[in-house]
Amino acid sequence: MSDDISNTTEAPTRRDYLRYSAVLGGGLLAGCSGGGEETETPDSDGTGPSEPPETATATPTATATVASGTATPTGEPTATPGSYSVTMAPVGEVTFESPPETWVAENASWADMGVALGLDKPAAVVLTGEYRTWHYDDIPGLSPSKTEMTSLWQDGISKELLYDIDAGVHFVDPNYMINLIPNWERSDVEGIAESVGPFCGNTSFSTYPWHEGYPYFDLYEATEKVAQVFRRTDRFEALQSLHDETISGIQDRLPPESERPAIGLLSPGSTEPEKFYPYRLGDTTAYKHWHDLGVEDAFEGSDVQSFTSDRGSIDFEPLLEINPEVLLFYTDTHRTREAFRETYLSFLRDHDTASQLTAVQNGDVYPAGGMYQGPISNLSKTERAAKQLFPDEFDADERLFDRQRIADIRHGEL
Repeated sequence: MSDDISNTTEAPTRRDYLRYSAVLGGGLLAGCSGGGEETETPDSDGTGPSEPPETATATPTATATVASGTATPTGEPTATPGSYSVTMAPVGEVTFESPPETWVAENASWADMGVALGLDKPAAVVLTGEYRTWHYDDIPGLSPSKTEMTSLWQDGISKELLYDIDAGVHFVDPNYMINLIPNWERSDVEGIAESVGPFCGNTSFSTYPWHEGYPYFDLYEATEKVAQVFRRTDRFEALQSLHDETISGIQDRLPPESERPAIGLLSPGSTEPEKFYPYRLGDTTAYKHWHDLGVEDAFEGSDVQSFTSDRGSIDFEPLLEINPEVLLFYTDTHRTREAFRETYLSFLRDHDTASQLTAVQNGDVYPAGGMYQGPISNLSKTERAAKQLFPDEFDADERLFDRQRIADIRHGEL
C-alpha cells in the first residue's frame, strides 16, 4: 500500500454511497458566528509564527448543541442495511455506505490520526508545509513523503479544488472554513457536503470564540471518530493502549514535581530574532505532551499575552525578567538538533541580552515541534521532550515508544 494518495480529478458528482444526514440549516454549523467575518489567513513565510494564525480565547466550557460527540452504539446501521453512522460535533450524524476511499484533513493532527490507523496519507491538507512528517522516519514501512499531497491553501481555499479532489470525507471543521477562510459562506460548505463529501472535523488544537457552542475533542476522542468513519476501531483501541502504556511508563520515571522545569514556549520572529510570539500552556491537543510531562508554564502569573489569544509578543528585556529555565521554539521548518543549535542557540549566545538568559547559558534551548498532534506525532514529541527536559533520566539514544508496534497496528496486526 502506498503512503500517498494521488488526487482524483473526476467531475464532481453526488455520491450515491454516502448519505449526509446532518440538519444543514442549523445542525451543521452550530456555534458559527457568520460568513467569513474573520479573514485571517495561514502564514508560512517564516517571518512569524508558522502555524495558521488564530483568534483564540481561553478554553470555554462548551456544551454540544447538535451532537453528543459519540458514535452510534456498536456501529450498527441507522439507515439502510450495510450503512453506518458517526456522530461528531458540530455536524451531527453522518451516514456512510462504505468507508471513504479518498479523504482530506484540515491539518497535521487529523492527517496523523488517519495514518496511525493504517490509511494512506490524505489527498490534501490546508498547508502541506505544516504537516511535518519527520516523525515517520523510523516507523517501519511508513514514508515521510508528501510529494503527491495537495496544499489546499493557495491564496485562499478554492471550492473548485475541493470538487476536483472529490474526497469522500473532509476532516475539516465547517466553522473553521466559514470563520477563518476568506470568501467561504455557510452555503459553500453545504454545497461541498452535499455534492462531494461531508465535513467531519472539529478544530481542537487551539481555542476559538466561534467554537463555544460545541465541545473540543482531546487527541484520542478525535482519533476515535476517524476510526469510526473508516471502520478501524480495533486499530484505534490498540493505539490507545500503546499510548497509555507508553505515557504511564514515562511518567513513572519523571522526577518529583518540584524538580521539573517551567518552560517558555515561543515562536521566534526570524532566525535572528529580536522579538518572539509567546504561547501559553492551554488545555488543547497542541500542549498534550507538555502536560503529560508535568511541566509548568514559565509565563504563568505574568502579564505576557499569548499569541493565540491576544497576538502577544515579547522581546528580550521582559523575557530576561521572567528568565524561563527552558526555552522551546516553534519554528517555520523542522531542523535537526545540530542545525537548530547552529541557527538559534549560536545567535542567542552572541546576543548581548539573550546571552544573559539562564536557558541560553545552560544550552537549554530546544525545538518545540509544531502544534499539531496525532497518535504518532504525539508519541514522537513526548519522547523528544522527555529527553530534552530530563536528560539525566532519559538517555539520548533510548527509545521510549515501540515503533514496530505502530507499524503492526497500522497493518492490522493486533
